[in-house]
Amino acid sequence: MLVSGLRTRFREEGITPSLVLDFQQHVMEFYAAKGRHDMEWRHTDDPYKILVSEIMLQQTQVPRVAVIYPKFIEKFPDIFALAKADHADLLTAWQGMGYNRRALNLQKLARVIADEYGGKIPNDPAVLLTLPGIGPATSCSIAAFAFDRPVVFIETNIRRVFIHYFFEEDQAVDDRELLPLVSAMLPANSREWYWALMDLGTALKSAVKNPNQRSRQYTKQKSFEGSDRQIRGGVLKRMLDQKSGMPELFAEEMDEDPERVRRIMDAMAGEGFFVREEGEIYRLKTGR
Repeated sequence: MLVSGLRTRFREEGITPSLVLDFQQHVMEFYAAKGRHDMEWRHTDDPYKILVSEIMLQQTQVPRVAVIYPKFIEKFPDIFALAKADHADLLTAWQGMGYNRRALNLQKLARVIADEYGGKIPNDPAVLLTLPGIGPATSCSIAAFAFDRPVVFIETNIRRVFIHYFFEEDQAVDDRELLPLVSAMLPANSREWYWALMDLGTALKSAVKNPNQRSRQYTKQKSFEGSDRQIRGGVLKRMLDQKSGMPELFAEEMDEDPERVRRIMDAMAGEGFFVREEGEIYRLKTGR
């Protein structure tokens, strides 16, 4: 009844103070009872640690981040340690996270902050957006969680909540339709509010048919099995173990097409993972 009631009131009356209060109360009651309060990164006000967690959470599920995050922070406890980290040590610490390019971008970001901002992480989303590997949603999430800034933004879990409660019968819902609601519902404590929204959105994913399928921004994630991403992970693991390798040998080990593996290794060399030497030999970059 709550969902249909909120939706009906929104359609008939628009965004009213009572609608805002009722929705806020519902979200915060859910958070108090079922929120994910045990996440380590929610028990710190260190902007660096929060930034690292937000980069990790971009494309990796919470349970996996929960395992890797504390070890990563222990190894690289501040922005300066990350900025000067050895290339192989960084990639080894990132193993298991997937989307390994994020690790390289995270170090580039750390170097910019260390060199240009004296190690102090900017609190302005517009400035954060200029840093390597930071997109619009991540720039705002860092501002909200690290600095409690009252920013308005949408990411996948937030989108799921607002479509479910206010656009349940609509198709191809554009984020521009959601933004006025996201803005109006934002209370003074933006940090806790966004935690609550994200936890509610995560819960909805398993409770109802994914509302995000009715978003204009929705794209179905491609299968990992047999993807270039899977091969990239296999190549990187072997390079971290062996420090060098050849596409033909890796292709044989992984039962993949040598040309495909060569194309992927060339791309990874261009991204800064490896150095291609004469012939078919690729070496893991060393040092910083």
